[in-house]
Amino acid sequence: MRRIALLVLPLALAGCDRFAKTSTVTADDMSMGSPTAKVTMIEYASVACPHCAKFNNEVFPAFKTQFIDTGKVHYVFREMLVGNSDEMTTAAAGFLMARCAGKDKYFSVVDAIFRGQEAMFKSGDVKDALLAIGESTGMTEAQFNTCINDEAALKALNDRVQTYTTRDGIDSTPSFVINGKKLVGVPSMATLDKAIADAQSAS
Repeated sequence: MRRIALLVLPLALAGCDRFAKTSTVTADDMSMGSPTAKVTMIEYASVACPHCAKFNNEVFPAFKTQFIDTGKVHYVFREMLVGNSDEMTTAAAGFLMARCAGKDKYFSVVDAIFRGQEAMFKSGDVKDALLAIGESTGMTEAQFNTCINDEAALKALNDRVQTYTTRDGIDSTPSFVINGKKLVGVPSMATLDKAIADAQSAS
């Protein structure tokens, strides 16, 4: 078994009551759908979080078809690092690799990690599993190793996570913000239907 050689910088994920009701989408954000949609849904998630994987695998496909692909929702994904040190290291490596793959492949890489998450953790071969996903995008092993050990990219990731924790009040994953309203946990499609309808009527 090969371990990921990656340093995850210390990160405080303490509870926070402060929450920014509106968050400006920036060039650092990864998004899908029309930027001019009346509703923006921001998801804060970790690729090492099993609850986030459940949302991705069981709810997100229908959500994407109904709301993102139809132009009703602008979806923004924000990367979080939560859990124990191994989970944080895995998530950091996954996110760095997804960004190295490029914006056009980012979401397919994230989806592949979510769908392989359970098997990855059961086998313990996290690096091999992530490398296989990277290679499926055309990345070589050398490029993969360079990518997940990029200290500048890792610092930028940690800085983003710290901002989401302190500014947006995010202390658990998955968390969602739909036009400024916070929703925590794995929502059903019925819950999302209502939240988006409420956001549309209020806009």
